Amino acid sequence: MPAFPYSTTYRTTYRTAGTVTAVAVPPSLSLPVIEAVFPRQLHPYWPQLQENTRSWLLEKRLMPPDKVAEYADGLCYTDLMAGYYLGAPDEVMQAIADYSAWFFVWDDRHDRDVVHGRAAAWRQLRRRLHAALDFPAEHLQHEDPLVAGLADSVGRLYSFLPKTWNARFARHFHEVIEAYDREFHNRAEGRIPGVDEYLALRRLTFAHWIWTDLLEPSAGCELPETVRKHPAYRRAALLSQEFAAWYNDLCSLPKEIAGDEVHNLGISLITHEGLTLEEAVEEIRRRVEESISEFLVVEKDVLRLADRLADGTVHGKELGAAVRACLANMRNWFSSVYWFHHESGRYMVDSWDDRSTPPYVNNEAAGEK
Repeated sequence: MPAFPYSTTYRTTYRTAGTVTAVAVPPSLSLPVIEAVFPRQLHPYWPQLQENTRSWLLEKRLMPPDKVAEYADGLCYTDLMAGYYLGAPDEVMQAIADYSAWFFVWDDRHDRDVVHGRAAAWRQLRRRLHAALDFPAEHLQHEDPLVAGLADSVGRLYSFLPKTWNARFARHFHEVIEAYDREFHNRAEGRIPGVDEYLALRRLTFAHWIWTDLLEPSAGCELPETVRKHPAYRRAALLSQEFAAWYNDLCSLPKEIAGDEVHNLGISLITHEGLTLEEAVEEIRRRVEESISEFLVVEKDVLRLADRLADGTVHGKELGAAVRACLANMRNWFSSVYWFHHESGRYMVDSWDDRSTPPYVNNEAAGEK
């Protein structure tokens, strides 16, 4: 039996914006617990969000107009964020959605730089992104749209919470940029990391702590370190992100095998643990399902933490409410990630003319001649 039996998919339904839509989910990727226990929700600002982010991609020249017109909505980048950061003020939601769209475009540029051997272009971009992250106002008019786009989106994100939050976000994203550099060299050398090395790298390239940081402006409150580093809160945050990264690996394995990728849990398991493709898929599914089960347990511990924080004072009430809001959105991440992978054209490899070249990328990116 093939690991991804697309020919025997079943159809399930979900509700968005008042309509019911049928989505095909392969049995090997189906997670009934997500469909039953993690109801799908979308931020009410979503329709405007989609329109504004599409316009932002055009304004910042992050995608060519023909690619935006044909693919932007179908890639569902705004759907992913609108299903995650429920309760965020509209301007926060918009800044997060634009930053997320930028992140996907950056990921595609990184991929094309690897594929076309543009090592010098990547080194230059890496330096520029570090600089734009620290001094966004100085890079808003940068000649490279990717640098200017980062400056614009993070500059807006920096406006919502105190400088201490900004410094933490910047520190976390500097680490992400460096992790992408390690990925670049691994791919250029054809080096497949071992399982433990891969899992540690994945937490950075998937930007676990960036998406977790963004829970706070969505809740309108910077959480104190004692809360962020509380074992239950930190574990719940990590589990929601691990689920997303591993489910992404499960869904993108065919695409990444087709594209000669070296960074996927399944590829590491096959290479270093001697598993067959089918066994690797089964192991990733096991990890995915365990992350869901463990989250449902630790979620109760975080709710108890929120109750203790709400100590009768005004500050305590606000802090407890913020923790509850962050936890609720960690929960939303499960369903949003799940449906994104079955709605987004980013994973529909079988519909591409060239399985190794996504149709929505621009092969004439900066640095390619």
